[in-house]
Amino acid sequence: MRNALPALFAFALFAAVPWLSEYWGGSYLTSLAMRAMILAIGAVSLDLLIGHGGMVSFGHAAFLGIGSYVAGIALTEGTTDLTTILALTVGIAALFALVTGVISLRTTGVSFIMITLAFGQMVFFTLSALSDYGGDDGLTLWDRATAFEEDTVLYFSILGALVASWFLITRIVGSRFGRVLRAAKQNEARVETLGYGVFGMRLTAYVIAGVMAAIAGVLLANQAEFVSPATAAWQRSGDLIIVVVLGGMGTRSGAVLGALAFVALEEGLSSLTHDWRLIFGPLLILIVLYAKGGLASLWERRV
Repeated sequence: MRNALPALFAFALFAAVPWLSEYWGGSYLTSLAMRAMILAIGAVSLDLLIGHGGMVSFGHAAFLGIGSYVAGIALTEGTTDLTTILALTVGIAALFALVTGVISLRTTGVSFIMITLAFGQMVFFTLSALSDYGGDDGLTLWDRATAFEEDTVLYFSILGALVASWFLITRIVGSRFGRVLRAAKQNEARVETLGYGVFGMRLTAYVIAGVMAAIAGVLLANQAEFVSPATAAWQRSGDLIIVVVLGGMGTRSGAVLGALAFVALEEGLSSLTHDWRLIFGPLLILIVLYAKGGLASLWERRV
């Protein structure tokens, strides 16, 4: 329970933001919190692959892009029913994850990183080529899904999605499936000798993570009321990996803490200089060197 406390604290903080925004920050604060929560959903899904499965995907943002554009195109074409949008998103993301996962998971190490990067860039260039939906310039949305017309409903829907994602991944990791996934990360041959199908389990985890990230993309499109191919770019995948490392790979609370810290540092440092990543980079190195296990482990040592 103790290692779940940082995430629970973050959820309580997010729940209090609408009340706090009445006294400080206004809509800017709630917008910032929504960005952090959506990023956390993507990071929680990626941590299932990296932290527990040993699969370093450099194309995970492709699923964010898929979810964003499914929502954006559906809303542009007049489909505002959230259930329909989510059904389309889950179906398309699961199919893409299944096809690309079957190919990618036949490789390991650097080869896996490079092939996921290639698939991610394929999605990026495909979205950039959609000239009817903005092309490189992206697409402005004039409507949200019907269920998200009220800002408060959207905010707490995003919070609910984050809590549900975190709880689902926690249950998966604690199940026999999760234990086998972690064991295969350490010694794949031994796990296969025991009779477990490592490839099938990794593919299942890959599909789950992809669908979860795509749902985060749907929420992002409704929150920003704008979709862009940049959402699927490799730089965004890099941001997700940074969030996982910053928070602590394979920890219950790391992805949530990492997302919160990333958005806070981005906003704080970007207010000081346009080249804020020049400051953020050394800070990340110091955290990796001196806070082994990320912010989640640092929290456990200090509390």
